[in-house]
Amino acid sequence: MGNALRLIAAGAAAGVLVGAIALPAVGGAGLTVKSATEELRLEAEDLKEPPLSEKTTLLDKNGKQIAQFYYENRESVTLDKIADVMKTAIVAIEDNRFYEHGALDVEGTFRAAMKNLAGGGVVQGGSSITQQYVKLVLVSSAETKEEQAAAQAPTFSRKLKELRYALALEEKYTKSEILEKYLNISYFGAGAHGIQAASKRFFDKPASELTLWEAATLAGAVQNPSVTDPSTGKAARERLLARRNLVLDQMLKYGKITAQEAAEAKAKKLGFKNIPVPGGCDESPYPYFCLYAQHEILNNEDFGKTPEARKKFLQRGGLTIKTTLDPQAQKASEKAIKTYVKTTDKPVAAQAMVVPGTGAIRAMAASRKFGQNKKKNEMSYNLAADVEHGGGAGFQAGSTFKPFTLLTALDQGMKLNDGFSTGSGYRAPSEGAFRNCKGERVGEPSHEVRNSSEGGGGFKTLTTGTLGSVNTFFMKLEEEVGLCETVKMAKSLGIKRADGKPLKEFETFTLGINEMDPVTVAAAYATIGARGTYCKPMAITEIVDRYGKATSYKPKCKEVLDEEVADAAAHIMSGVFAKGTMTEVGGIGRPAAGKTGTTDAYTAAWFAGFTPDMASAVSLGDPRGAFEHDLVGVTIGGRYYSYVYGASISGRIWKDSMIGALKGVPATEFTPVNHERFGGCSAGRCAPPPKKEPRGDGGDDNGGDGGDDGGNGGDDGGDDNGGFDFDSPPGWGEENDGGSPIVP
Repeated sequence: MGNALRLIAAGAAAGVLVGAIALPAVGGAGLTVKSATEELRLEAEDLKEPPLSEKTTLLDKNGKQIAQFYYENRESVTLDKIADVMKTAIVAIEDNRFYEHGALDVEGTFRAAMKNLAGGGVVQGGSSITQQYVKLVLVSSAETKEEQAAAQAPTFSRKLKELRYALALEEKYTKSEILEKYLNISYFGAGAHGIQAASKRFFDKPASELTLWEAATLAGAVQNPSVTDPSTGKAARERLLARRNLVLDQMLKYGKITAQEAAEAKAKKLGFKNIPVPGGCDESPYPYFCLYAQHEILNNEDFGKTPEARKKFLQRGGLTIKTTLDPQAQKASEKAIKTYVKTTDKPVAAQAMVVPGTGAIRAMAASRKFGQNKKKNEMSYNLAADVEHGGGAGFQAGSTFKPFTLLTALDQGMKLNDGFSTGSGYRAPSEGAFRNCKGERVGEPSHEVRNSSEGGGGFKTLTTGTLGSVNTFFMKLEEEVGLCETVKMAKSLGIKRADGKPLKEFETFTLGINEMDPVTVAAAYATIGARGTYCKPMAITEIVDRYGKATSYKPKCKEVLDEEVADAAAHIMSGVFAKGTMTEVGGIGRPAAGKTGTTDAYTAAWFAGFTPDMASAVSLGDPRGAFEHDLVGVTIGGRYYSYVYGASISGRIWKDSMIGALKGVPATEFTPVNHERFGGCSAGRCAPPPKKEPRGDGGDDNGGDGGDDGGNGGDDGGDDNGGFDFDSPPGWGEENDGGSPIVP
């Protein structure tokens, strides 16, 4: 009997399942299963079975699917969802005595050992379906290439370990449960993991509807899917056809089908339909939002304490993720962008919509299609988001940054009609006039910031300086309130660079020298709409795992600004549509506020605005390089522009999309400004009295700013149009934001 034992052990070393050593009496000797088990310590050992990778499904806020993605294309199903003929076929070819033996098939293993020894190598395998399942679990759970190699190494010790696990599984599960697990974990080729995915990929039907010849095909694919993968070419398809026919022969041999059934099945063509593998953000109708949601899981500690944990959480899948996306808002954004910018245009328009008070992202769109085909002008990253969420480096935000200086001034106690005289140019009085948050002097007296129209200056207030977007006024205002204080205000509203680098804290900070993304800017403006409550942008509200456990995610909000300060800023910025840089475009038929942004040398154009119900930001720039490819003398959307301003395209996209997004949503009023606190002007900051002229002043002072200050004090109402640096075409005193950072 010792010779028989060595004979089988040799077969195992050659690649046959070593479990065959646990033979009962063979020949005439008396080696028992018990004695062999004791000699080789074949105690059952529990196998850790990590959840299989499953597809993850994304839903919009209404519960409708908008995307699905996965690490492995798999959709696990219970055994009753698999056709009986499929179960019969896989057992016939892989382990015919599956229902008769335990953790190993002694008879089958001994037969394999004999053939392998006679052939001088591995001619026939001896692993049972249970042992094959063990191997697949070990390979699937391996996290490194070394672990994967170890899980498949043709060694005696690995085979013994597999057997120990198999012994435990046979005690833990029924045969049907093991078969179900095996069919769900197996790889069939063509990117299909598990029987359900394979059935859909190969034959465009669920596993419950498989016919005899289809089941035989899939059963044949399991042994060596890399060799029989039908998606790789004709030779592989021919090998798979041969395997299918072998399965049919085995089924006939074991009396599972008749000769006629076998002949009819063999007469069938392979029938591989090569159904496209579903999933991936590129197949979603909303690819940019899908990309954002994926990156949110990978980068947000809510979904795992470490990057590795979050990656595993996403890759293992089986998740149903409910998102914040609103189809109505999304379609409104896409329609508006399409109206003004073509997919073939080199400049790209991108937009994000965020709800004030929650941070929920309702829409995310761009003018180019998502994809890898550069010839089709497709874009493979998310221009509406920052780098952390799959985006790019962004574009300089221009005058959309001026409200942060305005908010700082209001927070420090300045009033609506507080102001000072400015010229057509501004120079820092000293290097120390501007200090960054490290205390470093960053003023640059040698650099002059000008109003782009190069018109004269005049007395500007917080109201008229903002509505006119006057560069020189905001440089003087930032000098007054402090550069670092302005930076801190911007940061409190969530402002950070799109590329993840530290904010550039130079004297021209207020003119928008930092590259931004629409999601971040929209969330900052939403803070004003929410009366000073900043909410971190959120795309995911609930995740249901594969076991049905639901986890909800609430908005992350905090009060960062005095409510009345936010109200005062909203009051001023609401004038942009009637008396400011959006006059030519107009409003949206409900209370709204905002700010245009045109960068230095017309490298990018923005509009950001808000209502109490929705905030949005639209950027426009050329991702090939904004400074190398500016917005001067360009054709966009089939229309030629000598210069592109914030209101030219971005402002119009914002208007049209907001009207569509808010259709059916009752309008909410802004909270009125507290005139007792912010009305009038402070001593020393009021407008000088008008000069007495015999024939009047030609409208130099209209006794206020037309209502923006409630009639408190004599603002300038339009004393010098050249000093109004409007973000509009020439004639309105267009804006040019002074641009590139000046490094002292």
